[in-house]
Amino acid sequence: MSRKKETLTLSVPPGTKEQLEELARRLNIFWGKSPSPSGLIVAIAQQTPEVRKLFTLNPTQVEALLQATKILTDSGHAGQAQTLLSLVLDQGELEAPMRQSLWQLANQPSVAWRTQVDRHINNQQPFRLLYLNAQDEELEFTVRYAEISFEEKRFYLEIWCEETNDLKNPDYPELVHNRCLRFDRIKAIEPMDGLWREEGLDFLKVYLHFYRGMVKAYEPRQKDISEEDQVIGDVRQVVRRVSNPFWLIREVFRYGEDCVIVSPDSVRDRFQQKLIDLCRQYNLEIRD
Repeated sequence: MSRKKETLTLSVPPGTKEQLEELARRLNIFWGKSPSPSGLIVAIAQQTPEVRKLFTLNPTQVEALLQATKILTDSGHAGQAQTLLSLVLDQGELEAPMRQSLWQLANQPSVAWRTQVDRHINNQQPFRLLYLNAQDEELEFTVRYAEISFEEKRFYLEIWCEETNDLKNPDYPELVHNRCLRFDRIKAIEPMDGLWREEGLDFLKVYLHFYRGMVKAYEPRQKDISEEDQVIGDVRQVVRRVSNPFWLIREVFRYGEDCVIVSPDSVRDRFQQKLIDLCRQYNLEIRD
């Protein structure tokens, strides 16, 4: 006995029927040898696996949207970030742990720390900052200077603070007052009285030598000292004010043998130790 069917009349703009047929063809929904718009509508209503896949974000799209969410959050656009996060949760192909983590993130109170920081920077207003570091330790900083930096696809807050006790054995004593913070780890910001530090962040003057193709290919950075950028023979010398050598060392690794840290010794030695540790990790012999 044939199943009773209902009739549905649709009024659609010109060309829509052809578009529905093409969509049905993509989903392999046919009536006989022809793509079936009616079958497509039934599949949509029944939320078949094929249709869900059509409207689902693949892992590559999820990763791109999550990166955009981080940038929007760090830039102070918390509302737009939450919209993207909701889209990922609704339409993304997510494993259970990832979905749970994103769900918790979406339900956290959204505070636009970037907006507050920008206001204090513009007003040269010192502030106190409560921060949760990667070891889940709460730290409080008295901030006398701050600026925003963009490193490896996200924004960071760089500060000059009065506190130094949280650094037990600093690699660079000259930079002991500098910190580089993630916006999503900030817990509170409160303005305070006092003077803004006109000198900005502490920094080391680092000399870099570039070789071969990088002599011409190197693109100057904002903190490079332009008047000391020069080419001597086959070497390009670049001098940079560095407030956080961590990022510089990661950058130099990408240049490989085409870049050498010349000075100061503290940064050069730190990079050398990183190379030694890497060689040992791959069982390469280090000869003195």
